Amino acid sequence: MKWEKALNDFKNYLKIERNLSLNTIESYLFDVRKLIKFLDKHKIKNSPKELTSEIIKKFIYDISKKIKPPTQARVISGIRRFYDYLILEEYLETNPIKNIETPKIGVNLPTTLTIEEIDEIISYISLKSKTGLRNIAIIELLYSCGLRVSELINLKVSDLFFKESLIKVTGKGNKERFVPISNQSQIYINNYITEVRSFHKIKKGFEDTLFLNERGTNLSRTMIFIIIKKLKKESNINKKIGPHTLRHSFATHLIENGADLLTIQKMMGHESITTTERYLHVNKKHLIDSMMKFHPRTKK
Repeated sequence: MKWEKALNDFKNYLKIERNLSLNTIESYLFDVRKLIKFLDKHKIKNSPKELTSEIIKKFIYDISKKIKPPTQARVISGIRRFYDYLILEEYLETNPIKNIETPKIGVNLPTTLTIEEIDEIISYISLKSKTGLRNIAIIELLYSCGLRVSELINLKVSDLFFKESLIKVTGKGNKERFVPISNQSQIYINNYITEVRSFHKIKKGFEDTLFLNERGTNLSRTMIFIIIKKLKKESNINKKIGPHTLRHSFATHLIENGADLLTIQKMMGHESITTTERYLHVNKKHLIDSMMKFHPRTKK
């Protein structure tokens, strides 16, 4: 079995059988290609079936000198997933990376914005510009619905169910979920649709895409990052922020105001409750308040 053949089969498996997103698939393939480059560099001719734990350990030692522990952990995870696939297809009986430990990494708590900071960002969006109404709707939607960037740029007009105060979101692995949307967000989106989008010359194939660029096609991920980077600079917010910061803020503010984890998990489209649980650590005051309110020993 040659590496490229195995990699292509792995790609098809992730796409067809696992139904993963293109970004996730590319991430896994990128990790395995790092290993292949290492083998080429050191003139190691072992096929995927012949690779030993010793060779993989040398590879991990090599990348440990170049990349940080969180990235090392991700690369190891990607390669482990590749070998799990080979075992599933019965090319191998044991996984050579199975017992190799990933580097220990600390828990990075997500950066969040206060409500005042979010309002400050929105206040710097000029309604006189062509993109003003659109950009306000984008920021408000990222924050009030906790969307990922990919979910935002792929949102359709037909996904809006304002009578029910819901939007349909297509998340990772093309999994659909319904997320509540606030009245304020509905107003911003309706203003954008009626005052801007309805006068747009929309290219064929993008008639149902909600947020459009000046060419009448969908916005790119990069464009969303550029919009937020510009607003951060103008509003003088001294935090490292991006689109995901608004998603983190959405979850954190829900936790602070008493929402339960299972509800937040469903709204954010987290596969595991563990991912949602990290928001419990963001604001220790909320934990203290909860304990003081509910624990019997705190009652007078």
